[in-house]
Amino acid sequence: MLLDAAGRALRPAEIEPPWAGPGQLLLRVRVCGVCRTDLHVADGELRHPKLPLVLGHEIVGETDDGRRLGVPWLGWTCGECRYCTSGRENLCARARFTGYDLDGGYAEWTVADERYCLPLPPEVGDLEVAPLLCAGLIGYRSLRAAGDGERLGLYGFGAAAHIVAQVARVEGRRVFAITRPGDAEAQAFARSLGAEWAGGGQPPEELDAAIIFAPAGELVPAALAAVAKGGSVVCAGIRMSDIPAFPFELLWGERVLRSVANLARRDGEEFLALAPRVPVRTEVEPFPLERANDALAKLRAGEVRGALALVP
Repeated sequence: MLLDAAGRALRPAEIEPPWAGPGQLLLRVRVCGVCRTDLHVADGELRHPKLPLVLGHEIVGETDDGRRLGVPWLGWTCGECRYCTSGRENLCARARFTGYDLDGGYAEWTVADERYCLPLPPEVGDLEVAPLLCAGLIGYRSLRAAGDGERLGLYGFGAAAHIVAQVARVEGRRVFAITRPGDAEAQAFARSLGAEWAGGGQPPEELDAAIIFAPAGELVPAALAAVAKGGSVVCAGIRMSDIPAFPFELLWGERVLRSVANLARRDGEEFLALAPRVPVRTEVEPFPLERANDALAKLRAGEVRGALALVP
């Protein structure tokens, strides 16, 4: 399913099979998760993709010798810049990303740099493991960035939050889910995964940390107002609408506001080892590959419980 230009529907296309160069693997795509980042690329909110482009970076693939591997967003780094040489490859100045700079997994076959492919836990099925490769990894990185506070607020209860909530509960945290007002289904879903409270307004008590998954800048002042002194607010998305002006008082008291960018291979190794021990349960709705536009439309409309995935 090919993206020719931002704002256009993906089109079915027969293209030449990809060819694996030195250090690369040819993978048959078994499942590819549908991520909000795909939506940002398709809608033109991330402005410089390779075109035409095969979207998709939550890829569960199989090599010709039968290995099952995951292909995440981070597809290549230079290994030489100041970020790579200081253990921050997620900030590499020349990084290339799957489904953005490199063709991804909305296809039957894909090619990936072997160094950035992740071994997948054998006890987790293809559909269930796909969302772990971005929603799970970014959620995990965001949770670590949020610190060790007991009272954790999750703003936007979608693919990433429904994974993070389970990890947080196993770590002994109290989870508060903040959803769209009146979204009873999302609130019930959050409570079913261990959230102590779920609602559409401010949580009933102060938070030690908050993670914002929804791409809505107006949630930043709201989250800052909800965290206690010394608390952290983490913006987990790759894109967010503009943050409105807010009084310094909301930041004062040594509150911290930060973003999370991309992921590092170490995040993948740590989280994919942790997920089966939790165990993380993902709720995934499958779509045939040729219905990729329907899956993106459902995500755009905010009608997703858990995560979506495409099956060639």
